[in-house]
Amino acid sequence: MRIALALVATAALTGAAVAASAAPRATNQRCDGNTYQMVQCLKAKTARWDKQLNAAYRAAFKAAGPKQAEQLRKAQRLWIKYRDANCLYYDLGEGTIARIEAGSCMIDMTKGRAQELKRALEP
Repeated sequence: MRIALALVATAALTGAAVAASAAPRATNQRCDGNTYQMVQCLKAKTARWDKQLNAAYRAAFKAAGPKQAEQLRKAQRLWIKYRDANCLYYDLGEGTIARIEAGSCMIDMTKGRAQELKRALEP
């Protein structure tokens, strides 16, 4: 299981850089094409949301007091483990659609967490 999680995380990080040049710019644009093209597009979208997530996390961490910042750090680490394990469930499904479902899971969860942290900064 640890190896599978590591492979999913490595594939997501490695593929995101490669896919960024071939993927559509808008995050709301559909990922069409063959399975490979769709997966690369999903990885690129996830990478863009991951940048937003990291920026929101840094801002929330900076705005928090010491106790709250430490709790945010713990929560974020646990959230990443949960997201990866949750999306691995879909990746282990049958057929090539599993890769699409796993990629959609990564986008949805990363986008949701980024938006959650952004809302936490609102007055």
